[in-house]
Amino acid sequence: MTAMNYAPHHTSQAVAARATQLSKVYGQGETQVVALNNVSVDFAQGQFTAIMGPSGSGKSTLMHCVAGLDTFSGGSVRIGDTELGSLKDKQLTQLRRDKIGFIFQAFNLLPTLTALENITLPMDIAGRKPDRQWLDTVIAMVGLSERLSHRPTQLSGGQQQRVAVARALASRPEIIFGDEPTGNLDSRSGAEVLGFLRNSVRELGQTVVMVTHDPVAASYADRVIFLADGAIVDEMREPTADGVLDRMKAFDAKGRTS
Repeated sequence: MTAMNYAPHHTSQAVAARATQLSKVYGQGETQVVALNNVSVDFAQGQFTAIMGPSGSGKSTLMHCVAGLDTFSGGSVRIGDTELGSLKDKQLTQLRRDKIGFIFQAFNLLPTLTALENITLPMDIAGRKPDRQWLDTVIAMVGLSERLSHRPTQLSGGQQQRVAVARALASRPEIIFGDEPTGNLDSRSGAEVLGFLRNSVRELGQTVVMVTHDPVAASYADRVIFLADGAIVDEMREPTADGVLDRMKAFDAKGRTS
């Protein structure tokens, strides 16, 4: 399947994160793998974006590079006004801590801490006091007010992931990245978590970028970008689950015939 020469969609909205001509290459010579091939994309502030594509398309690599979790081979990444490529390790760690929230498929909660302690942990490590009013708003939104003194083992999977969502939101980051955040949840718990993420965008002005393989999860986003062979090949705004599924099937069919 040939990649489109894809130009980023510029809007009047401020940009929370931007990748420009981003490339990521593993290995050399015959073993070389191009995971990202000159990808340019903007993630607008106050928008929920889903990244989709077949296995090996580069969707997780794109997210990890933009989120400062992985190095890139060429091009540039900006979070707000900050160019990631110019940062030293310590500065990059500080940027991730102060400006980025993360939600992973594994909940990554500390078992010895209560739900509330897990939520405030990144700020505690940074020596920052949480904004109590904001924290209360986030906790109420994810429906955890009655569970704050419980440890992770006393919570269901869905509740644990809600703690992880609240933790990502609590420090008011500029952008939240989710890597298959509902991958370990049943459909009802997954729908709850996706609803909270969508509400955080619509009601709290948060910016969310999520990698998923699930068309239903993608339908919660404002926009879906599709990757194949390390390049963005399509985009859909105001997606529906059926529309996303049809688009993915079309990619699969093209992949088999090319």
